[in-house]
Amino acid sequence: MFVPLTISDFLDRAALVYPGRVAVVDEPGTPGSYGQLTYGQLAARARGMAAALDNLGVPVGGRVGIVSPNSARFMVAYFGVSGSGRVLVPINFRLNSSEVAYIVEHSGAEVLLVDPEVDGLLSEVGAKHRIRLDGVDDADLFAEIASDVERRPGWEPDENATCSVNYTSGTTARPKGVELTHRNCTLNAMSFGWHTTVTDRDVLLHTLPMFHCNGWGMPYAATGMGARQVVLRKVDGEEILSRIESEGVTLMCGAPAVVAAILTAAEARNEQGVPIPGRDQVRIVVAGAPPPSRVIERVETELGWEFIQIYGLTETAPLLTINRAPLEWDDLEPAERSKRLSRAGVPAIGVRMGVDEEGEVVARSNHVFEGYWQQPEDSAKVLVDGWFHTGDGGYLDGAYVVIADRKKDVIITGGENVSSIEVEDAIYSHPAVAEVAVIGVPDDKWGETVKALVVLRPEAVTTEAELIAHCRASLSHFKCPTSVEFREELPRTATGKLQKFKLRQNYWEGRDRQIN
Repeated sequence: MFVPLTISDFLDRAALVYPGRVAVVDEPGTPGSYGQLTYGQLAARARGMAAALDNLGVPVGGRVGIVSPNSARFMVAYFGVSGSGRVLVPINFRLNSSEVAYIVEHSGAEVLLVDPEVDGLLSEVGAKHRIRLDGVDDADLFAEIASDVERRPGWEPDENATCSVNYTSGTTARPKGVELTHRNCTLNAMSFGWHTTVTDRDVLLHTLPMFHCNGWGMPYAATGMGARQVVLRKVDGEEILSRIESEGVTLMCGAPAVVAAILTAAEARNEQGVPIPGRDQVRIVVAGAPPPSRVIERVETELGWEFIQIYGLTETAPLLTINRAPLEWDDLEPAERSKRLSRAGVPAIGVRMGVDEEGEVVARSNHVFEGYWQQPEDSAKVLVDGWFHTGDGGYLDGAYVVIADRKKDVIITGGENVSSIEVEDAIYSHPAVAEVAVIGVPDDKWGETVKALVVLRPEAVTTEAELIAHCRASLSHFKCPTSVEFREELPRTATGKLQKFKLRQNYWEGRDRQIN
Protein backbone atom coordinates (compact mmCIF):
# COMPACT_ATOMS: atom_id res chain seq x y z
CA MET A 1 0.00 0.00 0.00
CA PHE A 2 1.26 3.45 -0.85
CA VAL A 3 -0.10 6.52 0.94
CA PRO A 4 1.50 9.86 0.00
CA LEU A 5 3.39 11.63 2.76
CA THR A 6 2.21 15.22 3.16
CA ILE A 7 2.49 17.77 5.93
CA SER A 8 -1.31 17.65 6.32
CA ASP A 9 -0.80 14.36 8.14
CA PHE A 10 0.53 16.18 11.20
CA LEU A 11 -2.45 18.50 11.70
CA ASP A 12 -4.98 15.85 10.70
CA ARG A 13 -3.72 13.61 13.49
CA ALA A 14 -3.62 16.38 16.08
CA ALA A 15 -7.16 17.53 15.26
CA LEU A 16 -8.43 13.95 15.49
CA VAL A 17 -6.65 12.93 18.69
CA TYR A 18 -6.40 16.26 20.56
CA PRO A 19 -9.18 18.52 19.18
CA GLY A 20 -9.75 20.35 22.48
CA ARG A 21 -6.11 20.71 23.48
CA VAL A 22 -4.40 24.10 23.22
CA ALA A 23 -2.28 24.04 20.09
CA VAL A 24 -0.93 27.58 19.90
CA VAL A 25 -0.52 30.35 22.45
CA ASP A 26 -0.30 33.51 20.34
CA GLU A 27 1.78 36.54 21.28
CA PRO A 28 -0.43 38.78 23.43
CA GLY A 29 -0.88 42.47 22.65
CA THR A 30 -0.29 42.20 18.90
CA PRO A 31 -2.84 43.24 16.24
CA GLY A 32 -5.40 40.48 15.76
CA SER A 33 -3.78 38.13 18.28
CA TYR A 34 -5.71 34.87 18.52
CA GLY A 35 -4.90 34.35 22.18
CA GLN A 36 -5.14 30.58 22.21
CA LEU A 37 -6.20 28.14 19.51
CA THR A 38 -7.00 24.48 20.08
CA TYR A 39 -5.95 21.90 17.54
CA GLY A 40 -9.55 21.68 16.39
CA GLN A 41 -9.61 25.44 15.82
CA LEU A 42 -6.21 25.41 14.11
CA ALA A 43 -7.47 22.80 11.66
CA ALA A 44 -10.71 24.74 11.07
CA ARG A 45 -8.76 27.91 10.26
CA ALA A 46 -6.45 25.97 7.94
CA ARG A 47 -9.52 24.68 6.09
CA GLY A 48 -10.86 28.22 5.95
CA MET A 49 -7.60 29.48 4.51
CA ALA A 50 -7.62 26.79 1.82
CA ALA A 51 -11.19 27.74 0.88
CA ALA A 52 -10.30 31.44 0.77
CA LEU A 53 -7.41 30.70 -1.59
CA ASP A 54 -9.88 28.77 -3.74
CA ASN A 55 -12.10 31.86 -3.87
CA LEU A 56 -9.13 34.04 -4.83
CA GLY A 57 -8.44 31.72 -7.73
CA VAL A 58 -5.02 30.60 -6.47
CA PRO A 59 -4.39 27.27 -8.21
CA VAL A 60 -2.72 24.14 -6.92
CA GLY A 61 0.99 24.93 -7.08
CA GLY A 62 0.36 28.67 -6.72
CA ARG A 63 2.77 30.49 -4.42
CA VAL A 64 1.76 32.36 -1.28
CA GLY A 65 4.39 34.58 0.36
CA ILE A 66 4.31 35.52 4.02
CA VAL A 67 6.41 38.20 5.71
CA SER A 68 5.87 38.00 9.43
CA PRO A 69 7.51 37.42 12.79
CA ASN A 70 6.35 34.29 14.58
CA SER A 71 2.57 34.18 14.99
CA ALA A 72 -0.40 31.86 15.19
CA ARG A 73 -1.30 32.98 11.66
CA PHE A 74 2.05 31.66 10.45
CA MET A 75 1.16 28.31 12.02
CA VAL A 76 -2.17 28.30 10.18
CA ALA A 77 -0.41 29.16 6.92
CA TYR A 78 1.88 26.13 7.16
CA PHE A 79 -1.18 23.93 6.75
CA GLY A 80 -3.70 26.19 5.03
CA VAL A 81 -1.31 26.91 2.17
CA SER A 82 0.89 23.84 1.76
CA GLY A 83 -1.79 21.49 3.04
CA SER A 84 -4.09 22.52 0.19
CA GLY A 85 -1.48 21.97 -2.52
CA ARG A 86 -0.24 25.53 -2.77
CA VAL A 87 3.36 26.50 -2.10
CA LEU A 88 4.28 28.53 0.97
CA VAL A 89 7.07 31.10 0.53
CA PRO A 90 8.20 32.17 4.02
CA ILE A 91 10.18 35.41 3.77
CA ASN A 92 12.63 36.84 6.28
CA PHE A 93 10.82 39.81 7.84
CA ARG A 94 14.14 41.55 8.51
CA LEU A 95 14.90 41.98 4.81
CA ASN A 96 14.52 45.39 3.22
CA SER A 97 11.89 46.31 0.67
CA SER A 98 13.95 45.57 -2.44
CA GLU A 99 15.04 42.18 -1.10
CA VAL A 100 11.46 41.16 -0.32
CA ALA A 101 10.33 42.44 -3.71
CA TYR A 102 12.95 40.28 -5.41
CA ILE A 103 11.74 37.14 -3.60
CA VAL A 104 8.08 37.86 -4.36
CA GLU A 105 8.87 38.37 -8.02
CA HIS A 106 11.30 35.47 -8.31
CA SER A 107 8.95 33.01 -6.63
CA GLY A 108 5.95 34.24 -8.62
CA ALA A 109 3.86 34.65 -5.46
CA GLU A 110 0.25 35.56 -6.27
CA VAL A 111 -0.61 36.29 -2.66
CA LEU A 112 1.50 38.27 -0.21
CA LEU A 113 0.67 38.19 3.50
CA VAL A 114 2.26 41.02 5.47
CA ASP A 115 2.42 41.52 9.23
CA PRO A 116 1.46 45.04 10.43
CA GLU A 117 4.88 45.42 12.03
CA VAL A 118 6.58 45.48 8.62
CA ASP A 119 3.70 46.66 6.45
CA GLY A 120 4.87 50.26 6.29
CA LEU A 121 8.43 49.33 5.38
CA LEU A 122 7.12 47.10 2.60
CA SER A 123 4.46 49.50 1.32
CA GLU A 124 5.88 49.41 -2.21
CA VAL A 125 6.01 45.62 -2.38
CA GLY A 126 2.90 44.20 -3.96
CA ALA A 127 1.36 41.09 -5.42
CA LYS A 128 -1.90 40.21 -7.15
CA HIS A 129 -3.44 39.81 -3.70
CA ARG A 130 -1.77 41.68 -0.82
CA ILE A 131 -3.31 41.03 2.59
CA ARG A 132 -2.45 42.66 5.91
CA LEU A 133 -2.33 40.23 8.85
CA ASP A 134 -4.19 42.42 11.33
CA GLY A 135 -7.38 40.52 12.16
CA VAL A 136 -9.45 42.79 9.89
CA ASP A 137 -8.04 42.73 6.37
CA ASP A 138 -7.36 39.01 6.73
CA ALA A 139 -10.64 38.05 8.45
CA ASP A 140 -11.98 36.09 5.49
CA LEU A 141 -8.64 34.41 4.86
CA PHE A 142 -8.51 32.86 8.33
CA ALA A 143 -12.22 32.25 8.95
CA GLU A 144 -12.96 28.86 10.53
CA ILE A 145 -14.67 26.20 8.43
CA ALA A 146 -16.17 23.17 10.13
CA SER A 147 -14.98 19.78 8.94
CA ASP A 148 -18.45 18.72 7.77
CA VAL A 149 -18.80 21.58 5.28
CA GLU A 150 -18.53 20.33 1.72
CA ARG A 151 -15.98 22.00 -0.51
CA ARG A 152 -15.30 21.61 -4.17
CA PRO A 153 -12.66 19.00 -5.02
CA GLY A 154 -9.19 20.22 -4.17
CA TRP A 155 -5.67 18.93 -4.29
CA GLU A 156 -4.90 15.26 -4.79
CA PRO A 157 -2.09 14.67 -2.25
CA ASP A 158 1.30 14.22 -3.88
CA GLU A 159 4.38 13.75 -1.72
CA ASN A 160 6.67 14.88 -4.53
CA ALA A 161 4.84 18.17 -4.95
CA THR A 162 6.54 21.34 -3.72
CA CYS A 163 5.58 22.16 -0.13
CA SER A 164 7.55 25.39 0.30
CA VAL A 165 10.19 27.56 -1.32
CA ASN A 166 12.51 28.83 1.40
CA TYR A 167 14.97 31.51 0.40
CA THR A 168 18.49 31.26 1.72
CA SER A 169 19.65 33.88 4.19
CA GLY A 170 21.47 35.99 1.65
CA THR A 171 25.14 35.19 2.15
CA THR A 172 25.44 35.61 -1.63
CA ALA A 173 24.38 38.55 -3.80
CA ARG A 174 20.89 37.16 -4.36
CA PRO A 175 19.11 34.59 -2.22
CA LYS A 176 18.22 31.29 -3.84
CA GLY A 177 14.83 29.63 -3.44
CA VAL A 178 15.18 26.18 -1.89
CA GLU A 179 12.40 23.94 -3.19
CA LEU A 180 11.29 21.50 -0.49
CA THR A 181 8.78 18.78 -1.27
CA HIS A 182 6.14 17.32 1.04
CA ARG A 183 8.29 14.19 1.25
CA ASN A 184 11.32 16.28 2.28
CA CYS A 185 9.40 18.15 4.96
CA THR A 186 7.47 15.18 6.31
CA LEU A 187 10.43 12.84 6.70
CA ASN A 188 12.59 15.63 8.15
CA ALA A 189 9.94 16.41 10.78
CA MET A 190 9.45 12.75 11.66
CA SER A 191 13.17 12.19 12.06
CA PHE A 192 13.69 15.44 13.97
CA GLY A 193 10.83 14.70 16.34
CA TRP A 194 12.08 11.17 16.91
CA HIS A 195 15.67 12.18 17.64
CA THR A 196 14.61 14.96 20.02
CA THR A 197 11.89 12.78 21.63
CA VAL A 198 8.98 15.14 21.07
CA THR A 199 5.88 13.95 22.93
CA ASP A 200 2.37 15.25 23.64
CA ARG A 201 3.67 16.45 27.03
CA ASP A 202 6.10 18.93 25.47
CA VAL A 203 5.67 22.69 25.34
CA LEU A 204 7.59 24.19 22.42
CA LEU A 205 8.67 27.83 22.62
CA HIS A 206 9.15 29.29 19.13
CA THR A 207 12.52 30.98 19.65
CA LEU A 208 13.46 30.09 16.07
CA PRO A 209 11.95 32.22 13.26
CA MET A 210 9.13 30.31 11.61
CA PHE A 211 10.32 31.57 8.23
CA HIS A 212 13.68 29.83 8.62
CA CYS A 213 13.38 26.45 6.92
CA ASN A 214 9.82 26.17 8.28
CA GLY A 215 11.12 26.39 11.83
CA TRP A 216 13.47 23.49 10.98
CA GLY A 217 10.33 21.35 10.70
CA MET A 218 9.76 21.35 14.45
CA PRO A 219 6.30 22.99 14.13
CA TYR A 220 5.20 19.98 12.05
CA ALA A 221 6.69 17.49 14.51
CA ALA A 222 5.20 19.22 17.55
CA THR A 223 1.80 19.46 15.85
CA GLY A 224 1.74 15.77 14.96
CA MET A 225 2.33 14.84 18.60
CA GLY A 226 -0.18 17.35 19.96
CA ALA A 227 2.39 19.43 21.83
CA ARG A 228 1.48 22.94 22.99
CA GLN A 229 3.32 25.66 21.06
CA VAL A 230 4.05 29.12 22.44
CA VAL A 231 4.67 31.99 20.03
CA LEU A 232 7.58 34.34 20.67
CA ARG A 233 7.89 37.22 18.21
CA LYS A 234 11.18 38.68 19.41
CA VAL A 235 14.17 36.94 20.95
CA ASP A 236 14.96 38.37 24.37
CA GLY A 237 16.82 36.39 27.00
CA GLU A 238 14.76 37.48 29.98
CA GLU A 239 11.49 37.06 28.08
CA ILE A 240 12.49 33.49 27.21
CA LEU A 241 13.16 32.72 30.85
CA SER A 242 9.84 34.29 31.82
CA ARG A 243 7.94 32.19 29.27
CA ILE A 244 9.60 29.04 30.57
CA GLU A 245 8.24 29.94 34.02
CA SER A 246 4.74 30.91 32.93
CA GLU A 247 4.14 28.33 30.19
CA GLY A 248 6.13 25.34 31.42
CA VAL A 249 8.31 25.30 28.32
CA THR A 250 10.30 22.10 27.78
CA LEU A 251 11.73 22.51 24.28
CA MET A 252 13.13 25.23 22.04
CA CYS A 253 15.33 25.61 18.97
CA GLY A 254 17.69 28.40 18.05
CA ALA A 255 21.04 29.69 16.88
CA PRO A 256 24.01 30.30 19.20
CA ALA A 257 22.95 33.95 19.46
CA VAL A 258 19.78 32.80 21.24
CA VAL A 259 21.88 30.81 23.70
CA ALA A 260 24.06 33.86 24.34
CA ALA A 261 21.00 36.01 25.09
CA ILE A 262 19.69 33.41 27.54
CA LEU A 263 23.01 33.08 29.34
CA THR A 264 23.29 36.86 29.68
CA ALA A 265 19.78 37.04 31.14
CA ALA A 266 20.59 34.18 33.50
CA GLU A 267 23.67 36.06 34.73
CA ALA A 268 21.50 39.07 35.49
CA ARG A 269 19.07 36.87 37.42
CA ASN A 270 21.89 35.36 39.44
CA GLU A 271 23.11 38.82 40.41
CA GLN A 272 19.59 39.71 41.55
CA GLY A 273 19.07 36.43 43.37
CA VAL A 274 16.22 35.42 41.02
CA PRO A 275 15.85 31.68 40.23
CA ILE A 276 16.60 30.41 36.74
CA PRO A 277 13.76 28.19 35.50
CA GLY A 278 13.87 24.96 33.54
CA ARG A 279 16.56 22.97 35.34
CA ASP A 280 16.22 19.28 34.40
CA GLN A 281 13.19 20.28 32.32
CA VAL A 282 14.31 22.18 29.20
CA ARG A 283 16.19 20.86 26.20
CA ILE A 284 17.51 23.32 23.66
CA VAL A 285 18.36 22.35 20.09
CA VAL A 286 21.06 24.53 18.55
CA ALA A 287 22.31 24.94 15.00
CA GLY A 288 23.55 27.65 12.68
CA ALA A 289 27.20 27.57 13.74
CA PRO A 290 29.30 25.23 15.89
CA PRO A 291 29.07 26.82 19.35
CA PRO A 292 32.16 27.03 21.57
CA SER A 293 32.41 24.11 23.96
CA ARG A 294 32.44 26.52 26.92
CA VAL A 295 28.98 27.79 25.89
CA ILE A 296 27.67 24.23 25.84
CA GLU A 297 29.15 23.58 29.27
CA ARG A 298 27.47 26.69 30.67
CA VAL A 299 24.06 25.64 29.30
CA GLU A 300 24.31 22.23 30.93
CA THR A 301 25.87 23.32 34.24
CA GLU A 302 24.65 26.86 34.93
CA LEU A 303 21.16 26.45 33.46
CA GLY A 304 20.80 22.71 33.99
CA TRP A 305 19.31 22.30 30.51
CA GLU A 306 20.03 19.56 28.01
CA PHE A 307 22.04 20.80 25.03
CA ILE A 308 21.40 19.16 21.65
CA GLN A 309 23.26 20.20 18.54
CA ILE A 310 22.12 19.53 14.99
CA TYR A 311 23.75 20.26 11.66
CA GLY A 312 22.02 20.89 8.38
CA LEU A 313 21.12 23.48 5.79
CA THR A 314 17.95 24.93 4.34
CA GLU A 315 18.67 22.70 1.34
CA THR A 316 18.39 19.62 3.57
CA ALA A 317 15.11 20.61 5.26
CA PRO A 318 17.42 20.85 7.44
CA LEU A 319 18.31 17.81 9.56
CA LEU A 320 21.48 15.93 8.59
CA THR A 321 23.25 15.13 11.86
CA ILE A 322 22.38 15.24 15.51
CA ASN A 323 24.60 15.35 18.58
CA ARG A 324 22.68 14.36 21.68
CA ALA A 325 24.70 12.94 24.54
CA PRO A 326 24.38 9.13 24.64
CA LEU A 327 24.32 7.19 27.89
CA GLU A 328 28.02 6.37 27.44
CA TRP A 329 28.80 10.03 28.24
CA ASP A 330 26.84 10.18 31.49
CA ASP A 331 29.93 9.92 33.71
CA LEU A 332 32.12 12.34 31.77
CA GLU A 333 33.34 15.56 33.31
CA PRO A 334 31.30 18.58 32.06
CA ALA A 335 34.19 20.01 30.04
CA GLU A 336 34.83 16.74 28.19
CA ARG A 337 31.13 16.14 27.61
CA SER A 338 30.77 19.66 26.20
CA LYS A 339 33.78 19.19 23.94
CA ARG A 340 32.17 16.09 22.46
CA LEU A 341 28.84 17.88 22.08
CA SER A 342 30.52 20.62 20.05
CA ARG A 343 30.84 18.30 17.06
CA ALA A 344 28.11 18.43 14.43
CA GLY A 345 26.94 14.96 15.34
CA VAL A 346 26.09 11.58 13.86
CA PRO A 347 23.86 11.05 10.81
CA ALA A 348 20.14 11.18 11.51
CA ILE A 349 17.98 8.24 10.53
CA GLY A 350 18.05 7.83 6.74
CA VAL A 351 21.01 10.16 6.22
CA ARG A 352 24.38 9.26 4.75
CA MET A 353 27.34 11.61 5.31
CA GLY A 354 30.74 11.79 3.66
CA VAL A 355 33.69 14.04 2.88
CA ASP A 356 34.96 14.39 -0.68
CA GLU A 357 38.56 14.57 -1.83
CA GLU A 358 38.60 18.35 -1.39
CA GLY A 359 37.45 18.17 2.21
CA GLU A 360 33.87 19.23 1.53
CA VAL A 361 31.11 17.62 3.58
CA VAL A 362 28.54 15.86 1.38
CA ALA A 363 25.22 14.22 2.22
CA ARG A 364 22.36 12.22 0.80
CA SER A 365 18.93 11.63 2.29
CA ASN A 366 15.21 11.96 1.71
CA HIS A 367 15.50 15.40 3.28
CA VAL A 368 17.67 16.84 0.50
CA PHE A 369 15.82 19.44 -1.55
CA GLU A 370 14.44 19.11 -5.07
CA GLY A 371 16.60 21.97 -6.35
CA TYR A 372 16.78 25.75 -6.43
CA TRP A 373 13.60 27.39 -7.69
CA GLN A 374 14.04 28.23 -11.38
CA GLN A 375 17.82 27.93 -11.09
CA PRO A 376 18.80 24.56 -12.60
CA GLU A 377 22.44 25.52 -13.13
CA ASP A 378 22.90 26.37 -9.46
CA SER A 379 21.12 23.14 -8.52
CA ALA A 380 23.50 21.12 -10.69
CA LYS A 381 26.50 22.62 -8.91
CA VAL A 382 25.47 21.24 -5.52
CA LEU A 383 23.58 18.07 -6.50
CA VAL A 384 26.29 15.88 -8.03
CA ASP A 385 26.14 12.09 -8.57
CA GLY A 386 23.45 11.62 -5.95
CA TRP A 387 25.19 13.69 -3.27
CA PHE A 388 24.50 17.18 -1.98
CA HIS A 389 27.59 19.31 -1.57
CA THR A 390 27.16 21.41 1.57
CA GLY A 391 29.90 23.98 0.99
CA ASP A 392 31.24 23.23 4.47
CA GLY A 393 34.70 21.89 5.12
CA GLY A 394 35.09 19.12 7.64
CA TYR A 395 36.06 15.56 8.45
CA LEU A 396 34.70 12.37 9.97
CA ASP A 397 35.63 11.38 13.52
CA GLY A 398 34.30 7.84 13.56
CA ALA A 399 30.53 8.18 13.19
CA TYR A 400 30.71 11.88 14.04
CA VAL A 401 30.83 14.70 11.52
CA VAL A 402 33.07 17.60 12.49
CA ILE A 403 32.60 20.90 10.65
CA ALA A 404 36.00 22.57 10.42
CA ASP A 405 34.84 25.68 8.59
CA ARG A 406 32.90 27.11 5.75
CA LYS A 407 35.30 26.36 2.92
CA LYS A 408 35.42 30.06 2.06
CA ASP A 409 36.23 30.90 5.70
CA VAL A 410 39.37 28.78 5.92
CA ILE A 411 42.34 31.08 6.52
CA ILE A 412 45.56 30.11 4.75
CA THR A 413 48.52 31.76 6.41
CA GLY A 414 52.03 30.92 5.37
CA GLY A 415 50.71 27.89 3.52
CA GLU A 416 48.99 26.50 6.62
CA ASN A 417 45.23 26.08 6.91
CA VAL A 418 43.64 27.64 9.98
CA SER A 419 40.07 26.92 11.06
CA SER A 420 38.42 30.14 12.17
CA ILE A 421 36.05 28.11 14.33
CA GLU A 422 38.95 26.62 16.30
CA VAL A 423 40.40 30.07 16.96
CA GLU A 424 36.98 31.46 17.90
CA ASP A 425 36.54 28.64 20.40
CA ALA A 426 39.84 29.52 22.05
CA ILE A 427 39.09 33.23 22.27
CA TYR A 428 35.57 32.68 23.52
CA SER A 429 36.91 30.72 26.49
CA HIS A 430 38.32 34.00 27.84
CA PRO A 431 35.91 35.26 30.53
CA ALA A 432 35.77 38.81 29.11
CA VAL A 433 34.54 37.75 25.65
CA ALA A 434 30.87 37.81 24.72
CA GLU A 435 31.17 37.29 20.93
CA VAL A 436 33.98 36.76 18.47
CA ALA A 437 34.48 36.40 14.73
CA VAL A 438 37.79 35.35 13.25
CA ILE A 439 38.63 36.29 9.67
CA GLY A 440 41.59 36.26 7.34
CA VAL A 441 42.99 39.65 6.31
CA PRO A 442 45.68 40.34 3.69
CA ASP A 443 49.30 40.28 4.78
CA ASP A 444 52.33 40.97 2.61
CA LYS A 445 54.49 38.32 4.28
CA TRP A 446 52.09 35.51 5.05
CA GLY A 447 49.48 36.05 2.33
CA GLU A 448 46.77 36.11 4.96
CA THR A 449 46.92 36.59 8.68
CA VAL A 450 44.43 35.86 11.44
CA LYS A 451 42.35 38.74 12.81
CA ALA A 452 39.85 38.54 15.67
CA LEU A 453 36.87 40.87 15.97
CA VAL A 454 35.68 40.80 19.56
CA VAL A 455 32.64 42.01 21.51
CA LEU A 456 33.27 42.16 25.25
CA ARG A 457 30.86 41.28 28.03
CA PRO A 458 29.26 44.26 29.79
CA GLU A 459 31.81 46.03 32.00
CA ALA A 460 34.52 43.48 31.12
CA VAL A 461 38.03 44.68 30.35
CA THR A 462 40.86 43.04 28.46
CA THR A 463 43.52 43.96 25.90
CA GLU A 464 44.66 42.80 22.50
CA ALA A 465 47.90 41.42 23.97
CA GLU A 466 46.03 39.53 26.67
CA LEU A 467 43.70 37.81 24.19
CA ILE A 468 46.56 36.84 21.89
CA ALA A 469 48.47 35.39 24.85
CA HIS A 470 45.33 33.54 25.91
CA CYS A 471 45.14 31.89 22.48
CA ARG A 472 48.81 30.99 22.51
CA ALA A 473 48.26 29.03 25.72
CA SER A 474 46.11 26.49 23.83
CA LEU A 475 46.79 26.88 20.09
CA SER A 476 49.79 26.58 17.82
CA HIS A 477 51.22 30.04 17.34
CA PHE A 478 50.51 30.15 13.61
CA LYS A 479 46.80 29.76 14.40
CA CYS A 480 46.67 32.66 16.85
CA PRO A 481 45.44 36.14 15.93
CA THR A 482 48.10 38.66 15.00
CA SER A 483 45.62 41.44 15.76
CA VAL A 484 42.44 41.97 17.74
CA GLU A 485 39.83 44.63 17.07
CA PHE A 486 37.10 45.40 19.59
CA ARG A 487 33.56 45.97 18.27
CA GLU A 488 30.22 47.00 19.78
CA GLU A 489 28.42 44.28 17.80
CA LEU A 490 28.89 41.78 14.97
CA PRO A 491 26.56 41.57 11.94
CA ARG A 492 24.41 38.47 11.85
CA THR A 493 21.67 37.06 9.65
CA ALA A 494 18.15 36.69 11.05
CA THR A 495 19.00 33.11 11.99
CA GLY A 496 22.06 34.10 14.01
CA LYS A 497 24.82 33.32 11.55
CA LEU A 498 27.82 35.60 11.48
CA GLN A 499 28.07 37.43 8.16
CA LYS A 500 31.81 37.09 7.72
CA PHE A 501 31.72 38.25 4.12
CA LYS A 502 30.63 41.66 5.45
CA LEU A 503 33.34 41.64 8.09
CA ARG A 504 36.01 40.92 5.48
CA GLN A 505 34.92 43.51 2.92
CA ASN A 506 36.71 46.55 4.37
CA TYR A 507 40.01 44.73 4.70
CA TRP A 508 39.98 43.37 1.13
CA GLU A 509 38.59 46.48 -0.56
CA GLY A 510 40.16 47.21 -3.95
CA ARG A 511 41.41 43.64 -4.46
CA ASP A 512 40.21 41.26 -7.14
CA ARG A 513 39.61 38.48 -4.62
CA GLN A 514 39.29 38.02 -0.88
CA ILE A 515 42.01 35.42 -0.49
CA ASN A 516 45.80 35.49 -0.90
